[in-house]
Amino acid sequence: MSTTTTGPLTISAAAERVGLSADTLRYYERIGLLDPVPRTAAGQRLYGEPEMARLEMVMRLRGTGMPLHAMVEYTRLVREGDTAVAPRRAMLADQRARLLERMEELAATLRYLDRKIETYDTRLAALETG
Repeated sequence: MSTTTTGPLTISAAAERVGLSADTLRYYERIGLLDPVPRTAAGQRLYGEPEMARLEMVMRLRGTGMPLHAMVEYTRLVREGDTAVAPRRAMLADQRARLLERMEELAATLRYLDRKIETYDTRLAALETG
């Protein structure tokens, strides 16, 4: 996922870039997951490099399956700077462990599906020859 911009993006363009709706971006800003986004004199949000970098972080955390409330807490800790490095690291380590567990579950499910497909391939081959 590339969030690199060539200039500020409107909320619609930013939302499209990360695969979310504009309403979701507004919600994320409202709950503190995103910092307030700079606006034009007319009030239109403009997402520049810092906002897109934060969105990339949010999307990566979301991709790990981290619950929204935990992402908000992590973001709060990020804002605290160096005084909150240890709890941020702990949150990411915990999420990493959960993600590895989920990956193992998915791998087991994939092996099951592969066995079922192999069984059906064998049956289909027998039906074609027999």
